[in-house]
Amino acid sequence: MPGKPPRICGCGRKVPAGLRCECQAKRHAERKARFDRTRPSSSARGYTSKWERARADFLAAHPFCRRCGAPATVVDHIIPHRGDLSLFWDRSNWQPLCAADHNSAKQIEERRAAKGQWT
Repeated sequence: MPGKPPRICGCGRKVPAGLRCECQAKRHAERKARFDRTRPSSSARGYTSKWERARADFLAAHPFCRRCGAPATVVDHIIPHRGDLSLFWDRSNWQPLCAADHNSAKQIEERRAAKGQWT
């Protein structure tokens, strides 16, 4: 059974299905570099060795994703802390998630809430 046909990039190049064109990859890398230059370091955002210990303890006590039941690898803040240390360390604001749920569905929810599109 044949795979998906290639697509045509905005620059006019033919790109195999599932891959990025060189021009798209370059734009993506530039955008990521701009974002990383302005973003504080993880330790400046509160993710220190103290956090790593608390995270490990929490995941040991709550080993499964709250959404799908898969092994949890991420401690998520239910309400984004946005630098509020009391909210950051409030364990009732933590939930165990697998990486897939944290990196997709949860991030979409947070973006919608930030834009006021929450229903």
